[in-house]
Amino acid sequence: MLELKQLGKRYASGDLALDGVDLSVPSGQVMALIGPSGAGKSTLIRCINRLVEPTSGTVRLDGQELSQLRGRQLRLARRNIGMIFQSYALVERLSVMENVLSGRLGYLGFWRSLLRRFQSGDVTRACELLDRVGLLDAIDKRADELSGGQKQRVGIARALMQQPKLLLVDEPTASLDPKTSRQIMRLLVELCREQNLAVIINIHDVSLARQYVDRMVGLSDGRVVFDGNPQGLNESTLTRIYGEEDWSDEAGNDDEAGAGSGQPDPIGTIARGAHP
Repeated sequence: MLELKQLGKRYASGDLALDGVDLSVPSGQVMALIGPSGAGKSTLIRCINRLVEPTSGTVRLDGQELSQLRGRQLRLARRNIGMIFQSYALVERLSVMENVLSGRLGYLGFWRSLLRRFQSGDVTRACELLDRVGLLDAIDKRADELSGGQKQRVGIARALMQQPKLLLVDEPTASLDPKTSRQIMRLLVELCREQNLAVIINIHDVSLARQYVDRMVGLSDGRVVFDGNPQGLNESTLTRIYGEEDWSDEAGNDDEAGAGSGQPDPIGTIARGAHP
């Protein structure tokens, strides 16, 4: 389980990005983190894995305090936290297999890591994951030959190669078309539930998230203003998260949650990029 207590981040400029965030995410739960740009979503997930240093509060993963770790202890702890990036963060000149295997580098000693000497079990595991994400036939392709959806699938497989306890996902569908976005979200959620991972997905597409996740947390000005199940999102909660807007004037269709109802869909508005 991930536990955040009074997590805060104030940048050197004086800007307060996170203001006393309390959250817990149990193993097996997929949580979507939503909110307008600048709300603190990316800062939050980066404070968890210490890519950004929090200025106050605590981060615990399965009881281990992460916010005070340094050096080797921090490197070991990070093996339990997988990260999937919006920009994919693949090594373009390396093959699909090599990119996936890089998820095991944190488990290798210095020389084995430098020489990329992986164990046979790692190779077997990489093949299984590539088969699971539908890319086994692309095993020898260079990363720069892949489509955006394929790159994101490689990123998912690489993160799962770490065998993490927690998965942090930053805008996994931002650069993808609607069909591919749905496929990626479905695959991501299925894999995480299969492996009983705690998952936080930073996402702008609220309608898409609502179809797949167990829980949604809304941030505004660095504070949690909504925490509940996807069905709890309505005009009032959307206003608390995103600010004043006449959501009822905007109609849209949510394929799985309200198609054919004839009712205005305020969440569809955000899914199309109309958030403040």
